[in-house]
Amino acid sequence: MNSQVIFCLTFALLISGAHMATISIKNNCPYTIWPGTLTGGGGAQLSTTGFELGSTQTISIDVGAPWSGRFWARTQCSTDASGRFTCQTADCGSGQVTCNGNGAVPPASLVEFTIAANNGQDFYDLSLVDGFNLPVSVTPRGGSGPTCTTSSCSANVNGVCPLELAVKGSDGSTIACKSACVALNQPQFCCTGEFSTAATCPPTSYSKIFKDQCPQAYSYAYDDPSSTFSCTGGTNYAITFCP
Repeated sequence: MNSQVIFCLTFALLISGAHMATISIKNNCPYTIWPGTLTGGGGAQLSTTGFELGSTQTISIDVGAPWSGRFWARTQCSTDASGRFTCQTADCGSGQVTCNGNGAVPPASLVEFTIAANNGQDFYDLSLVDGFNLPVSVTPRGGSGPTCTTSSCSANVNGVCPLELAVKGSDGSTIACKSACVALNQPQFCCTGEFSTAATCPPTSYSKIFKDQCPQAYSYAYDDPSSTFSCTGGTNYAITFCP
């Protein structure tokens, strides 16, 4: 059997077991945002790692399974005289619209995914563990399972953010809300050191502020039972900012 035939057979076997999930990202905010993407675990980055998205616009990204990573959106972005691109919230520090493998600088509302191979069991969640900057939701399209449902954080946490956690914009308004871990850097808020287990790191008065506003989102490290969602059977997903 010649090498070309072997290559064709190998390629056919590879694609026969492949699964591609489509993740659409919609900007429902009344202003422009700049979503970012990050592949975890040292995997290859997606076809785009950051882009501009005007109000009411939607973009779709194909994600080859297996894949794990996160999405977020930056706000109040601009380019300075030297050509450096920066954002007031959730900046990724690349100096460009693309994040190029950099994650969001907290505080940032995160959408996290683990997409399984061969139409297996996907997992997804909304995380406010690193704080909040924008309301966001994720909705499965297709798939099945008891928790294969929309997870939404539609409240504006910035409106109830305590002063010690607040990030202020140039006009003095709160544009993002840090987690207590990010703002205060103490073990009991970060679930580190002697507080590194679920038994020793219960919710705090700060994490409860986030949980009260967004019950379906992670509010601290061990907030699993009400915050992890799952679908089986080749699911696509829709992320909406300002749902």
